Amino acid sequence: MKLITAPTKIELDKNQSVFLAGSIEVGVAEKWQDKVIKVLKDENITILNPRRPSWDASWKQEIGNPIFKEQVNWELEALEKSDMIIMYFDKNTKSPITLLEFGLYARSGKLIVCCPEGFWRKGNVDIVCERYGVPQVNKIEELINEVKKRVK
Repeated sequence: MKLITAPTKIELDKNQSVFLAGSIEVGVAEKWQDKVIKVLKDENITILNPRRPSWDASWKQEIGNPIFKEQVNWELEALEKSDMIIMYFDKNTKSPITLLEFGLYARSGKLIVCCPEGFWRKGNVDIVCERYGVPQVNKIEELINEVKKRVK
């Protein structure tokens, strides 16, 4: 496995690439990305992880902040370039950016969604998945298994 973390330059190889989209609220969302990376470490894939090790919650989230703009542009590039997007909605979060990315990529054919019971907009997510044929699973372990199946 090759791991590319924001804001590192995205250079892909012949292996399938997987973007880790989903809940990331610092201090609220579980660090589900770490679990995915650990389980998939022996697979021939490239993982694009937006969870920036040096993130500072005090940064202004506005276009005039070059660090914030770099982060958002990195995520958009990674979403565009990835072969597969796995998306996890943590039930303890609101995840507005994940919902935005969900809307952007629902029709892409690249998305696999995990939206557990208790997520505040699960009904909306379920309906969009059903309408546009987005594969959906119930647990993070199932999300990981879907990645394993697709890279074989």
